[in-house]
Amino acid sequence: MLHILVVDDNPEIRDLLSRFLRKHDLKVSTARDGYEMRECLRNGPVDLIVLDLMLPGDDGLRLCRDLRADSAIPVIMLTAMGEETDRVVGLEMGADDYLTKPFSPRELLARIKAVLRRTGAAAEHSDRPNSGGRIMRFAGWTIDLIRRELRSPEGALVDLTGGEYDLLVAFVENPNQTLSRDRLLDITRSRAASAFDRAIDVQVSRLRRKIESDPDQSMIKTVRGVGYVFTVAVERV
Repeated sequence: MLHILVVDDNPEIRDLLSRFLRKHDLKVSTARDGYEMRECLRNGPVDLIVLDLMLPGDDGLRLCRDLRADSAIPVIMLTAMGEETDRVVGLEMGADDYLTKPFSPRELLARIKAVLRRTGAAAEHSDRPNSGGRIMRFAGWTIDLIRRELRSPEGALVDLTGGEYDLLVAFVENPNQTLSRDRLLDITRSRAASAFDRAIDVQVSRLRRKIESDPDQSMIKTVRGVGYVFTVAVERV
């Protein structure tokens, strides 16, 4: 059973989400703050964290940054309506998605399922057989589509968030094709873009820092006013 950790200082929200998510066959733990969140993580594996931005003590941005220092657990951040800057910063810190308050528990459940599919956590709990063509290579880099792993030309394992991984897969599966921001948002986050949403730009910037050592030889080119294009050859094994 997939394990969801809800971190929110509002007891009504914790209770509502716990009851709702458990009705949909998810194991749920709750925490009021960063201290209780860390205690829960020490007690056993967690598949996804729903993390409120505004918390007593360490806020959600600090906790997300600390998580990303040594963990790839998917994070959905909860933010107040209109806090676009905080949402962008949350993505830069490594959050996989965000949801603005007030929100529908059903929408949160849909986001949880989408992020778990993207990060591969749901697949680890299924009996789905492996398929062929699981390895993709580009410029010395290797992606294992089953294990959802990226290795550098030197063979080192590179830590990617779920959003960064899905963005990279979208690029390598469509090399030398211009992909609009709307399409990339649809592929990686399953929601419509808004005119002020910089989510894809943030994710691309983070991905570039991880796979491009020379900014003058970028693999991900910006197509002004449209989107991005992945410019290197890709081989599927």
